[in-house]
Amino acid sequence: MYGLTFVFVVETVGVSLLLRDHPGLHAVALVADVYTVLMVLGSQAAAVTRPHVLGAEDLLVRGGARMEVRIPLASIALVRYDLRSRQDARSGADGGQGDGGPLELAIAGQTSVTVELAEPVVVVWLLGRRETVRTVRFHADDARGAVGAVRGAVDAVRAARSAAERGEPVTPG
Repeated sequence: MYGLTFVFVVETVGVSLLLRDHPGLHAVALVADVYTVLMVLGSQAAAVTRPHVLGAEDLLVRGGARMEVRIPLASIALVRYDLRSRQDARSGADGGQGDGGPLELAIAGQTSVTVELAEPVVVVWLLGRRETVRTVRFHADDARGAVGAVRGAVDAVRAARSAAERGEPVTPG
């Protein structure tokens, strides 16, 4: 992402030099270029400051500021390490495949964790568009560690619910 930002900065300087004799065009191009650089930096900042979060009852998968999916741990049927590139997937440009298809939150064109759901969840995108998904694929820096943590949390939720159904006291683990 920072490489792309560098390219945009170089492009801004180049366009400024080319348009130095045309102040009106120079101003418009400069505003557009600065806006583009700020958007790319903002996207990177959102990815860094809004990570995926594993809670006691749910997994929160985030795609920067664009969207977040709250997946109840009880709804997770299977979680696995599954390195995929965008070429392997048959999803649209936004990462979704319509209602019921997989949701992909790729980083650099790759996902590394696949979560299959026992029941569908509704995804709400930034501008309010809703989509129902049964499979969520996302990238994690430590994918195997993330899979292990999610499996442990899912097992803990299932054990707690099983104990509650049997009438046993549930103690937090």
